[in-house]
Amino acid sequence: MRPHYSGLKHFHPPVVGDLTLAFDAMQLPAQPSLSLTAMSALPGSPDENALKPLAGWAATDDALPKGIGTSA
Repeated sequence: MRPHYSGLKHFHPPVVGDLTLAFDAMQLPAQPSLSLTAMSALPGSPDENALKPLAGWAATDDALPKGIGTSA
């Protein structure tokens, strides 16, 4: 399997629906087994607008809608 260093990824977060994000990955010279991936939406696109509510959430279970998170 050939590694992909850039392209598009499709996601379906239940809260905002379908998203298509561009990604770029780079290998870390100090740790060749690790890579850093950055994802972004096209400015002004519906994907960018859909990311805005997700960006406002804190990384805690109580900030997530019911049914999403790590606690049962």
